[in-house]
Amino acid sequence: MEVNSSLPANVSGGPHAVPAGYLVLDIFSYLVLAATFVLGVLGNGLVIWVAGFRMTRTVTTISYLNLALADFCFTSTLPFMVVSKAMGEHWPFGWFLCKLINTIVDVNLFGSVFLIALIALDRCVCVLHPVWAQNHRTVGLAKKVILGPWTLALLLTLPVIIRLTTVADKATGKVVCTFNFSPWTNDPAEKLKVAVTMLTLRGVIRFLVGFTMPMSIITVCYGLIATRIHRQGLMRSSRPLRVLSFVVAAFFLCWFPYQLVALILTARIRQALSGISAGFQRAVKVTSSLAFFNSCLNPMLYVFVGRDFRQRLVHSLPASLERAFTEDSAPTSNTAANSAPPPAEAQSQAA
Repeated sequence: MEVNSSLPANVSGGPHAVPAGYLVLDIFSYLVLAATFVLGVLGNGLVIWVAGFRMTRTVTTISYLNLALADFCFTSTLPFMVVSKAMGEHWPFGWFLCKLINTIVDVNLFGSVFLIALIALDRCVCVLHPVWAQNHRTVGLAKKVILGPWTLALLLTLPVIIRLTTVADKATGKVVCTFNFSPWTNDPAEKLKVAVTMLTLRGVIRFLVGFTMPMSIITVCYGLIATRIHRQGLMRSSRPLRVLSFVVAAFFLCWFPYQLVALILTARIRQALSGISAGFQRAVKVTSSLAFFNSCLNPMLYVFVGRDFRQRLVHSLPASLERAFTEDSAPTSNTAANSAPPPAEAQSQAA
């Protein structure tokens, strides 16, 4: 999921003057990353404190605690990425941090996306099958199921753990943190073929498993929930549907531009290995910054989306978070009519 580990080592564009438009895009991407770091670390840190230490362990608090941990770990690595970007993708932190930082980034970005899909699926089950959820949706089961997203995220990160390293350019002295397939072959033609094959496979898997699959699960779940809301006669108030639409749209708008750019880069990986244009570099920077911004949105949704936005503003942030989680984790009624509104409202927190 992380952009540095997906780009080739060779990039076009030397020390010549940068067009004003490109400079604006660079500044914008840095500002977004800075905001994501500050809001993500503080916001997710607060969620970890509230869900992990102030509240009783429930299925809901376990889910949001894991999601906050994933987003917190990811956003805490952003300063390293910003420094590398500002130095023209030069990596000054050494081999160990190259592998460690990008492993943390990939595991937690994948984990975050998969956890969002899992929370959406959990909310959907609560709405559609409230009696089953009340009888079988236990903390013990949640602790076991929550391992699934992390295990899948770790498996998808194996290429980073195994093949990501620092590569130095002897001519310029520039060090980049990128994939190195040299141990597999010493022949330049074979090396290029292996790199093209592996990076293409990696890009396709990341697009399908890291975006299309979770997005499909979220869309289907929210569609089913919206249908149930409609059948329960809650269309009088359009707020539940607006909340669901906003959550889905926010996730999609944050991630789709980057995934589209990454897919184009994957399709043109052979040309990209010899250098990508300055315009494409900016497209990657801007879209990846927007995608990463999604990691700091969740705490804002926990606090500000609920039954009464204005009332929540008068409470402290910890109290608002605790109230949000408590509402979401309230016992599900045996009747569909009584169980539908709380899970529907909780969808605002699922992303």
